Amino acid sequence: QRRTGNADLEPLHRIDRGTAGLVLFSQDPASRSRYQALFREQRIEKRYQALAPALPAIDFPYTRRSRIVRAEPFFRMDEVPGEPNSATRIEVLDRSGPIWRYALTPISGRKHQLRVHLAALGAAILNDPYYPSLREPRPDDPERPMQLLAQALRFADPIDGSDRHFETRLSLAEAGGIAPNSPLPG
Repeated sequence: QRRTGNADLEPLHRIDRGTAGLVLFSQDPASRSRYQALFREQRIEKRYQALAPALPAIDFPYTRRSRIVRAEPFFRMDEVPGEPNSATRIEVLDRSGPIWRYALTPISGRKHQLRVHLAALGAAILNDPYYPSLREPRPDDPERPMQLLAQALRFADPIDGSDRHFETRLSLAEAGGIAPNSPLPG
């Protein structure tokens, strides 16, 4: 709001502090609720990328379904037995080396869902300070950002029905973090 001078500018959804990438904003209070409903009613396709250890024993694409609930400390989530309330479609984009690049499509929208699902499979996202276990609290480290990128959003516009597709210009780069238009090594 300060940078643009538009006091009506508001994000329509949130991504975790450590996640880089795309956030959709609204600048029209009159139509804002219609766009927010896309997220609330799960009528928007979100696509992420992550760098994490290889999972050669899993046949991809793979859908992880589990029950995710609040854990301790208050900002963490955990998988528990019970009826699944979360689902993530996981695909592999690059299998070269011990670190793979994954495409993640959340089917549901639980807090930390992508991070919890990959960690539960044994492939915690690189530099994730919370999963699979909580690291000692420390300030954000720009030299070691979490390797999770909110890459794209697609939806039918609630005003005119047109197909909308937005994609970030950022990309994941294993060695140096997240950078604009930088290809993944390999």
